[in-house]
Amino acid sequence: MTMTLERVREIAGAIRTEIAKAVVGQEETVEHLLIALISRGHVLLEGPPGTAKTFLAQCFARALGLDFGRIQFTPDLLPGDILGSNLFNFQTSQFTLTRGPIFCELLLADEINRTPPKTQAALLEAMQERMVTLDGETHSLPDHFMVVATQNPIENQGVYPLPEAQLDRFLFKLLVPYPSAEEEAAIVTRFGEHSGPPHPEDFGIATVTDAASLAETAEAVKSVAIAREVIDYVVRLVRATRESADLASGASPRAAVLLANAARARAALSGRDYVLPDDVKALATSVLRHRLMLSPAAEIEGRAIETLVDSLVEQTEAPK
Repeated sequence: MTMTLERVREIAGAIRTEIAKAVVGQEETVEHLLIALISRGHVLLEGPPGTAKTFLAQCFARALGLDFGRIQFTPDLLPGDILGSNLFNFQTSQFTLTRGPIFCELLLADEINRTPPKTQAALLEAMQERMVTLDGETHSLPDHFMVVATQNPIENQGVYPLPEAQLDRFLFKLLVPYPSAEEEAAIVTRFGEHSGPPHPEDFGIATVTDAASLAETAEAVKSVAIAREVIDYVVRLVRATRESADLASGASPRAAVLLANAARARAALSGRDYVLPDDVKALATSVLRHRLMLSPAAEIEGRAIETLVDSLVEQTEAPK
């Protein structure tokens, strides 16, 4: 039996409820994680230390019932530490594959910009193709394999900016701010009752779905229609980034495809079988901010990417 969009909406609501047992606020971040999950995209979370980026990813994986893997990126990390390697077994006189932590369903790439680009690049094939090549042999990853990467702001010391090819493989880049005063008081109240680092199981987070349900969810999203007028709107918006005098480089065709797919997923989470221009507008900044580069003049003026994207959305005519 094919999963209905109403059922997709119910599952998403259950996931939000479970995560809210442990994570205070961050509703918009959770919403984007859900959209990325069902549109098979990856997410980059940027924010200062201590804003629960890692804990949120752990809670997300537990609520989904996914095989969770974590890599703590450090300056001395090597590609083999991520992917694994073929080791010679002297007893059998054969090479045996020792799988790295990337062989999982949801991978937390913690502080990804703490390691040099050479090691960051180990994720490129896995994020794009859902496969890993070791010594000429290809190994498949799950279809719903997802990377949730965290990074400290670029202004921090000891970080390596992610290459453009790496950034372009993330569906969203989300900025995780400090909580409001009310949220921070709730965080202190909730976590002050626990000694030591928090764990999702300490808050009673239940698993509300599984791999089979996620596959059905992805199939259900395919029933969401996106009209030609909305597709044209997405293309005009992405092409406008390449024509702006304030931007040294614009977004790629991949960005247009990912934005359209994410808009369909957002519609599905709302229980709709059609995409609205508002779906595109709501996701444009998160999809585009890490794919654009300011022109030297705009950088000197202190312009912000988010402000430019908002301006392009306003200037690009949307279908009625």
